[in-house]
Amino acid sequence: MKSKMKTIRRGRAFVLALSVYCLSYVVAYAQDGNAGINEAATQVRGYFDTGTQLMYAIGAVVGLVGAVKVYQKWNSGDPDTSKVAAAWFGSCVFLVIVATVLGSFFGI
Repeated sequence: MKSKMKTIRRGRAFVLALSVYCLSYVVAYAQDGNAGINEAATQVRGYFDTGTQLMYAIGAVVGLVGAVKVYQKWNSGDPDTSKVAAAWFGSCVFLVIVATVLGSFFGI
């Protein structure tokens, strides 16, 4: 019975020592918070130009689909053609303006 208790105590001590070692290992390799935030900001700035180009590409596809939709409505004689054309044109202009304004607003 005493040998079982010794074994259990040794096991608990081993687990505690292993836990303290792992925690100290993680803390020893932790970086400064400012360095991590600056690195993340640099990476996001690097992706901004690619994201802007992607937004322009999506806008071009949406613009072509919208133009076909307006053309079909115009040929069929629907009375709300001007409303659809205004919405289509407004959404295309919005995409271009948003990409430009975000870049200048955040200084990218």
